[in-house]
Amino acid sequence: MFPRTTVGGLSVSRMIAGTNWIAGYSHRSSSADNMIKERHSTAKSIVPMFETFLSKGVDTVMAPFGSNPHIVEAVHLAEEKCERPMIMVDTPVINVDDNAAARAEAEATIKESAARGSKICLIHHYSAEQLVNKNKRQITRLDDYTKMIRDAGMIPGLSAHMPELVLFSDENGYDVETYIQIYNCMGFLMQVEIEAVAAIIRSAKKPVMTIKPFAAGRTTPFVGLNFSFATIRDCDMVTVGCFNEAEAAEDIEIALAALERRAPVIQGRNSPAKNQAVLQGGK
Repeated sequence: MFPRTTVGGLSVSRMIAGTNWIAGYSHRSSSADNMIKERHSTAKSIVPMFETFLSKGVDTVMAPFGSNPHIVEAVHLAEEKCERPMIMVDTPVINVDDNAAARAEAEATIKESAARGSKICLIHHYSAEQLVNKNKRQITRLDDYTKMIRDAGMIPGLSAHMPELVLFSDENGYDVETYIQIYNCMGFLMQVEIEAVAAIIRSAKKPVMTIKPFAAGRTTPFVGLNFSFATIRDCDMVTVGCFNEAEAAEDIEIALAALERRAPVIQGRNSPAKNQAVLQGGK
């Protein structure tokens, strides 16, 4: 079963099931987005993937659940079939305008997240980055929103695509139990060099949920997962997006092999000339 870590006292799997390749956020093209949406337009197509994750102890799933109700339905269907819960990590976009109406709207959004069953709530980077003051090294009014999350019965976190958010949050002691940070061997969507982000993750005061380990398909799972698990801490996590249950099974095996320092037991890729020595490991 997949190794685990702890976020705010809650045990979670070190692999997190990502949902970009379920929700239609390919980071590649509109045609790829549409292909995903056609394949996963209902909960039914997603459930086998979640069952595969659960079968290996990967019981944690991340999504902007509010805009993807079919994924919420798939989570609950998989829970029923496997007779074990999934830990929902929500990343809601909230209104962070500094007025009473906006705060009421933000609180309502956070309460909806809790009502769906989320255990961990990380303020989406789009919202969180609007609060950053780089000059003062502060995230203005962040505690207002983490208190709303606490009051709703969830564990607060911060989606930090901008890596400074991790630094500023730690420096100011904000009530944040975990971070999301983009991290991959390609530097894809990372705002500073890979080495700088690696150092930030390693020095973070709270566990980090890394995302986009395959750089949205720009590197292979073997390369991406070996890089990620070799360069993060034992308390940190890797969020893996898959298109179907077969990909989920492969990614789990590759990740376990990376952690166990062994070769993964997976099938080779197809080739018109399968008898080439290099495709048979030199045998």
